Amino acid sequence: MLDITSQINLLAQNVHDLREQKSRVLVAIAGAPGSGKSTLAAELGRRLREQRCPNQVVPMDGFHLDNAVLDARGLRARKGAPETFDAAGFLHAIKRLAAGEEVVMPVFDRPRDLAIAGALVVPADCSIVIVEGNYLMFDEPPWDGLAPLWDMTVRLDVPMPELRARLIQRWLSLNLSRAAATRRAESNDIPNAQRIIDKAITCHLTLS
Repeated sequence: MLDITSQINLLAQNVHDLREQKSRVLVAIAGAPGSGKSTLAAELGRRLREQRCPNQVVPMDGFHLDNAVLDARGLRARKGAPETFDAAGFLHAIKRLAAGEEVVMPVFDRPRDLAIAGALVVPADCSIVIVEGNYLMFDEPPWDGLAPLWDMTVRLDVPMPELRARLIQRWLSLNLSRAAATRRAESNDIPNAQRIIDKAITCHLTLS
């Protein structure tokens, strides 16, 4: 992201405008793996807190299916693809968030490669929820059922060569060799990224 300060300023102002209309605002930050969603969501949350605007960041990755389930379905090598998540469970949780309920969410522990149930609570009085994930604006069922639930949608658009470098670096940071990191990225992460790009639903804002 070239100018994260101006991007955060723009997003924060849009959130404040929406707050005047709704008791709970759902912000979706979508994009391919490695596009910077987590960083943008965290920075937006921090800026809003500085402006005395409580919020909660919710990562979609907590809805990864467990490795044992993926093994049983022959999907372990495709972990991160749309079919390797509890999409129906995630959709149900977002519908509850949109209804203003308290919702208990799982969180993904990347170093341990597993989801932790009940690790994140979004209280009923939380007026701003920032959700970040690959498939928030994705034109395949059941993921496409999410689009009407968001009040504000943001897509991070990163060129594929840069995504490839970031995805390889992600595996390197987990102590894989250069060859293994490249293999993991090219066999799974990059095809997932291309699928997300090909099936993207238009967002309110696109940042690059």
